Amino acid sequence: MSPGPTPSDAKYWGRRGGGDQCGFWLRTAVVVVKPVMAAMYSRTWSGMRNIPLKGGAILAVNHISQADPIAVAHYVYNSGRNPHFLAKDGVFKVPVFGPWIKATGQIPVYRGGADAIKSLNAAITAVNDGDVAIFYPEGTTTKHPEHWPMKGRTGVARLALETKVPVIPVTVWGPHRIFNPVTKKLRIRPRTPVTITAGEPVDLSAWLDRGPSSQLLTEMTDAIMLRLRDQLAQLRGEEPPPLYDPKAASRKDS
Repeated sequence: MSPGPTPSDAKYWGRRGGGDQCGFWLRTAVVVVKPVMAAMYSRTWSGMRNIPLKGGAILAVNHISQADPIAVAHYVYNSGRNPHFLAKDGVFKVPVFGPWIKATGQIPVYRGGADAIKSLNAAITAVNDGDVAIFYPEGTTTKHPEHWPMKGRTGVARLALETKVPVIPVTVWGPHRIFNPVTKKLRIRPRTPVTITAGEPVDLSAWLDRGPSSQLLTEMTDAIMLRLRDQLAQLRGEEPPPLYDPKAASRKDS
């Protein structure tokens, strides 16, 4: 059984007070998108109290569908914070949409070389300036056939190590019913159930005072992904499998 909103969350069907100021472009996006989203899915939200109203933070989110960022943005906005996603750079090249999301403060992610370092530095600056950075550690929608989390990329650990801000696990379940990442089929049905919960910050204290290494970054990333997996297991009421490794699965099948 999925948990419903806590009493402190249930009253925030509007925006929680005391958080970020909303700029023109984000306000415009809210006016355009929020009514559509409210009609599209039925919300079961909890854990907003774990997202600080002020100061930098990293939200690490499991990625089950191309439809989940808009639901997560809605949740984070209602928590009182302005969402700042790290998104693939190709999204920013889409006419009209790309400039719009850039104006709302989203951060392009480039893969490899100097541009990748530029992306990380932009995220570090945003978090150190007191913003909330939303990170999909898997880097893409999960390839697990039953939508469990995969092993993550180490970018979220690098960001946590550089900034020392809380890493808050945010678990999503339901958007795959709107857009199936496997079949690529869009099914728009009113009031599709979508559940989102934010957990308490991941305890990364064992790693934060150590120098960066490949092993350390992998351990930190695994700790974050295991929290996401365990939260998802609670939402689904199921026993979780080990973190999915698509490369290992591919070698096993070949």
